[in-house]
Amino acid sequence: MKWSFWIELYIRTHCVARGLRPLTLAAYEDALKQFHEWVRVTRADIAPDRVTARDVLAYLQYLRDVRGNGASAVNRAVVVLRRFYCAMVAMGYLDHTANPLIGFPSIKAAPRKLPVALSSEQVSRLLAEPEVDTVIGLRDRALLALLYGTGIRASECASLRNGQVDLAQLTITVQGKGGHERVIPLNPQLAEVLHIYEQARGPAVPTAPFFRSRFGRLLSRGSVYERVRTWGQRSRVGFPLSPHRMRHTFATHLARAGVGLVTIRDLLGHRLITSTQIYLHVTADDLRAAAARHPISSLLNTVKHLIAGGPLPFQKPHAIFGSG
Repeated sequence: MKWSFWIELYIRTHCVARGLRPLTLAAYEDALKQFHEWVRVTRADIAPDRVTARDVLAYLQYLRDVRGNGASAVNRAVVVLRRFYCAMVAMGYLDHTANPLIGFPSIKAAPRKLPVALSSEQVSRLLAEPEVDTVIGLRDRALLALLYGTGIRASECASLRNGQVDLAQLTITVQGKGGHERVIPLNPQLAEVLHIYEQARGPAVPTAPFFRSRFGRLLSRGSVYERVRTWGQRSRVGFPLSPHRMRHTFATHLARAGVGLVTIRDLLGHRLITSTQIYLHVTADDLRAAAARHPISSLLNTVKHLIAGGPLPFQKPHAIFGSG
């Protein structure tokens, strides 16, 4: 009873009070239930206030060795457990000295991978793939164009309502993580693609979903992923395509166009600039490309012909270079 009570209390009281989104609540709940199942099987279902730091370390080892989880998943489990036990202390259900995460060793951070973005040619093929002689085709083309042209998240795209799209002012208003609202400007060509879909779809009240399913209902987040993945396969981009990769592509292309990181941060809805700094690698790539175009490449004479016939002598026999 105590495990189910504590998890329910944490999710429905503490996390809801923090304003976490439903997807985050579900992820936290799944992580805690997974830990409880491991405790039930391996630790005789001890109560949550009897869990020790040794138990948590053993669980992390289980995640690595048995489940094959990587560093990101392991770190995420530690974060969820730490917040769970801190909340129990704050709400008076656990003495702070019984918190198993007090003084818990730091876990090595997962290596940050550089985002893989589509090239301009790949984006062009992708956007040209949906057929425009049906409403569904126009919808998918508008959806792909919006993801690439604004960098919004899949959940933001799926929850977009008709009243949040202002084609006259060339803006859309989305609600991002933590309920933070931001207004994103639209490129005029992108607005035209959205307008064509809107005309084909028909009028709708402001609260109606902008992107509708074939049955007229709200397009789910999973459906957005499915449409992007399907069109990525059909356009043969060469790797699995997702809305998040479209978001990376949006930011990468802006960085290459010389747009500052602060502007990209605001467009993406990042709370911290550190989340946007991953796109600094684009600048480094451009610097390497600039170095490769330096005139020195045409001014230096090649010496490959000198070593074609075999090894060279260390120095000429009569050369005087001292004893070094």
